Amino acid sequence: MTVAPPSRGRLRPAKPHPRVYAFDDSPFTFSDRSTPVVGVIVTLPGYVEGVVRGAVTVDGTDATDVLIALVRASPHREATQAILLDGITFGGFNVVDMDRLHDATRLPVITVTRRRPDLAAMETAMGRHLPAGKETALLLRAHPLFSYPCKPQPLWVSCVGAPEADARALLKKSFVRGSFPEPLRLAHLFASAIPGGPVSRSRA
Repeated sequence: MTVAPPSRGRLRPAKPHPRVYAFDDSPFTFSDRSTPVVGVIVTLPGYVEGVVRGAVTVDGTDATDVLIALVRASPHREATQAILLDGITFGGFNVVDMDRLHDATRLPVITVTRRRPDLAAMETAMGRHLPAGKETALLLRAHPLFSYPCKPQPLWVSCVGAPEADARALLKKSFVRGSFPEPLRLAHLFASAIPGGPVSRSRA
């Protein structure tokens, strides 16, 4: 795995209940042209301040621009500490450029997944099926993954814009119950309700 340079900056001085954005995409099929993306603004661990919504192209290249626009348009931007993402890809292989998202919003960006991504398999699939797959795949390894202890199995995390220790401290404040950060669980519940009607599915 390519080792990335040290993350820039730090989270702002620690607050007992920092506010974050948490983003997840809606279920989709590969025949869909786009899929909704939902962002939940949460004061940790689980108080919802607001919700924003956009859409990304399935297997496209616009995820970073969509997230930047949603954060910039939100009235909660100035009081927010970080951006949490449910993985680095949205809408299939629409990969988020974590560095560009951080640079545009001036917020640390933290990705969280339940299982360690198989980057080699993802790169192979992207190279075969996407016009700019090989170039886009480079974003997958831009920042190294580290494990975060959790039961029944560790989470896998990457971050930019803050040291690993700060990311760990923020995640520690984000759990209510279960084994996944509450803001991302809420983002998933909101996002999963959009295409399928009023019932959301709690896999997160």
